[in-house]
Amino acid sequence: MIRVLIADDQALLRGSFRLLVDLTPDFTTVAEAGTGAEAVTLTEQHRPDVVLMDVRMPEMDGIEATRRICADPTTSGTRVIILTTFDLDEYVYGALRAGASGFLLKDTPPADLLAGIRVVAAGEGLLAPTVTRRLIDEFARRPEPARPLPRRLDGVTEREREVLALIARGLSNSELAAHLSLSLATVKTHVGRLLTKLAVRDRAQLVIVAYETGLAGPGGSRPTDLG
Repeated sequence: MIRVLIADDQALLRGSFRLLVDLTPDFTTVAEAGTGAEAVTLTEQHRPDVVLMDVRMPEMDGIEATRRICADPTTSGTRVIILTTFDLDEYVYGALRAGASGFLLKDTPPADLLAGIRVVAAGEGLLAPTVTRRLIDEFARRPEPARPLPRRLDGVTEREREVLALIARGLSNSELAAHLSLSLATVKTHVGRLLTKLAVRDRAQLVIVAYETGLAGPGGSRPTDLG
């Protein structure tokens, strides 16, 4: 059973999401929150597998709520999917830095939203294609760092660096396998080792590391789903 907490300040949207979740086999809604502060408190109480988190909420926004949930050892096992609209570009980077595992648009078709919850609950990262594009654009607008942060990549092999750079371009495991002429099992092993060595939660966080260490840059990137 995938346990979901829904955080949105609009009761109608919360109700719609709850109905969708509760009508899906092996999904259940454990709580609803109307503010970021409530989302943090209810996550501590219910320990859901996934939080559907709105960005703009009273008392505490979704980014700060995400940061608190992901930083607290008692709730660090909970994954957060940020739900946003097209006019919230500036929040993409901050939400991922805060620890969000997924980023989906509020007009995502219901089947895709449910599939996204499954992906994130399984420990993968999820970025909608348009969000991936905006993330890349955000890094393109940022000034180049004074120098890369190579120490973050200590212990990462050359092959793993290659895999990490391709993950930052948005390639899925199957695409990585085809691009590198490796088996899918080998690719999954490389990805697992990267998660362990870099001490990050999922692929969305690997993208951040790749850009912040200078391993990846805007050039040559292409938007697609991460998964």
